[in-house]
Amino acid sequence: MPKPTFSVVIVNYNGGHYVQDALDSLSRQTRQDFEVILIDNASSDGSVDHLETSGLPGFTLLAETENHGYARGSNICVAHARGDWIVCLNPDAVADPSYLDEIASGIARHPGVNMFASAQYSLEYPDLLDGAGDAYLIFGFPWRGGFGRPAREMPDEGECFSPCGAGAIFNRALFLEKGGFIEDFFCFCEDVELGFRLRLAGERCVFLPKVIIHHVGGGLSGRDSDFSTYHGSRNRVWTYARNMPSLLFWPTIPGHLALSAYVLGHSMFNGRFRHTWRGMRDGLKGATRMRKAGKKDRVQRIPLWRLARSMAWNPFRMSRRRVHVRPLQTQHGPEKQATDNCTPAKNPNTTVS
Repeated sequence: MPKPTFSVVIVNYNGGHYVQDALDSLSRQTRQDFEVILIDNASSDGSVDHLETSGLPGFTLLAETENHGYARGSNICVAHARGDWIVCLNPDAVADPSYLDEIASGIARHPGVNMFASAQYSLEYPDLLDGAGDAYLIFGFPWRGGFGRPAREMPDEGECFSPCGAGAIFNRALFLEKGGFIEDFFCFCEDVELGFRLRLAGERCVFLPKVIIHHVGGGLSGRDSDFSTYHGSRNRVWTYARNMPSLLFWPTIPGHLALSAYVLGHSMFNGRFRHTWRGMRDGLKGATRMRKAGKKDRVQRIPLWRLARSMAWNPFRMSRRRVHVRPLQTQHGPEKQATDNCTPAKNPNTTVS
């Protein structure tokens, strides 16, 4: 096939019937300039044994003999990709027929933007949000904006901190230039970490409400499983240690420790204490290594105040999983004033701060 515009990347591990549903949704796309690259991380459930892919314009199956996790699995797919844009789609997600068309429209409206976030609705409970981009509390805690909130709270087009990996869109050249996802993370928070790194490089993330997927959310790993609790707790610490610039890192450590103590205490009442503690412990053990590894990336190309304002400052916003999408700056006038944490769009001529 001719060189595609989009390379849709799917990382599967025991995805069951969800995998075929995801592929079927792609076969119904209103545009056909895409390829699908599906990596199977040594599944044992036969979920990729009899896939129907005849409706796809291009399909590649990478059958692996070990579980690489989401981070390395995605990187392997991107290395095989030919499209100008990487579209990450979870195997437990279904894309609307206009999904890729709306992505193309968003790219055309926002020249120079290299990462976008999808609008995610719950597949099982359509009146609930699954997410509207990822948000980041300045004290080092990420959350999926709007998760579990009423669908009526889906925001308009705007800027969020980073895309959720279930439906993230990245410029392929930039993804490769920045090294992709950090493979030590295995899975969980690798999307926020990459988004943070790209923000330090001067990028921003635009949320596109018409780019719609319907996502089970934890359909494969389990949102509150021991596995997700451990990796989420560990990788949250690593993301903070690796990326937060020193002038923000040291002042926010007390808040980070206080919130960590709260989360750990709360885990005693929901049965997740052991794996929360293990994750935080291993996160702290690896924090110095991560801090050193991220040193070159922390030389941000945007003013520090602009990076800080791209984050949320209110812990209660995080605790309620509220959407955190800010209005975009227009090209023909000043940015509209937001009621909460408004930040101007990136000026491409800003210097290192």
